[in-house]
Amino acid sequence: MRVLFLHPNFPAQFRHVATILGRDPNNQVVFGTKNERPEWKIPGVKKALFTPSRDPRPETHHYVRPLESAVLHGQAVYRTMLALKSQGFVPDLVYGHSGWGPTLFVKDVFPESKLMCYFEWFYWAHGSDADFDPADPLSPDDEAKIRVKNAPILMDLYSCDWGLSPTKWQKSQFPHEFQRKMTAMHDGVDTEFFKPNPGAKLVLPNIDLSGADEIVTYVSRGMEPYRGFPEFIESIAYLQEKRPNCHVVIVASERVCYGKSLPNGQTYKEQMLAKVPLDMSRVHFVGTLPYGQYLKVLQASDAHIYLTRPFVLSWSMIESMSAGCVVVGSDTAPVREVIRDGDNGFLVDFFSPKQIADRVHDILEHPTRMAHIRENARKTVLENYAHSVLLPRHIELMKEVAQGNLPEPQPIASIPERSLVVSG
Repeated sequence: MRVLFLHPNFPAQFRHVATILGRDPNNQVVFGTKNERPEWKIPGVKKALFTPSRDPRPETHHYVRPLESAVLHGQAVYRTMLALKSQGFVPDLVYGHSGWGPTLFVKDVFPESKLMCYFEWFYWAHGSDADFDPADPLSPDDEAKIRVKNAPILMDLYSCDWGLSPTKWQKSQFPHEFQRKMTAMHDGVDTEFFKPNPGAKLVLPNIDLSGADEIVTYVSRGMEPYRGFPEFIESIAYLQEKRPNCHVVIVASERVCYGKSLPNGQTYKEQMLAKVPLDMSRVHFVGTLPYGQYLKVLQASDAHIYLTRPFVLSWSMIESMSAGCVVVGSDTAPVREVIRDGDNGFLVDFFSPKQIADRVHDILEHPTRMAHIRENARKTVLENYAHSVLLPRHIELMKEVAQGNLPEPQPIASIPERSLVVSG
């Protein structure tokens, strides 16, 4: 099979499927990306670099700037695909991440190739992430901008032969008329790597918590409201009152990956630490970590807090469950798809730091009672999210789409009523 992957960042969500396909000498695998990093390689996978000719113009209407960026990315990929075609490479399947634009013009260069898109999120002003926090209301300008942000995704939904979305919740956000040609399938996690290590002690290059009685963990790409960072920090204050020997380890970078930054250049970490008095000798910000050290954090965790708006589900939550963590997760749709309260984890009110702290306190107070929670968390991942289960299905789906044997139309997931208010 000849496959062309497309993603601005190599290898992103396609690392594992590209690795499997690259091992087979009968396959030709090319990965189109603008990330040159020579140290990142996959055996059997050839990189084809693309570079947008420019950035979106500052004078472009701010609603349209993301679309202009997508078109510039698509244009750059168009040139790269023409070069590949001139070299005799015509893929059976093009598989790309929708939204940034690389997949926009695939059918113009390779009209006979099948196009499969990875659909991570469809934006709505109401009913999911954007209007979740009542303290952060949307303006009419925000609402209109959100609608236009879907333009490149809608183009891909129309032109692709099939789509994949990682969770049922995420698939449910897409318009009904397109869900019929989408499969809900998670990327999966490496359960042989992310596995429990009972009695593990946490020692990192710059931190030694081997003597800590209790360790609470939090993992996120950034420190931001979308992942409940403000509520998490407030919960630590309550927790420290109840648990004088509890240490908190925070694996995250001091940035905003989703949503709005603070207008004054201040980070949410700075804002929250100025607002909430904490015993900082028991709070450890370790930044982002290599996978081996990140795993040690999860294996040493006595309670793991994962909070998110109704948005894309983080891999880290599945990885923490695979490692046998007791997860305290927000009672929001993406988390409820995986966690059953009191069975394989616990659900709490996203907006209640006190409830979060109380639940963690209960877990730390009764560690032996948590054994079945840890076991069920691990079992949930082994049965539904393990690479050993999902990667063969993922590869088979790709082969079927490449051969034109498209799956049966998929069931439609219901979504809330949506509305849009536009200012004059």
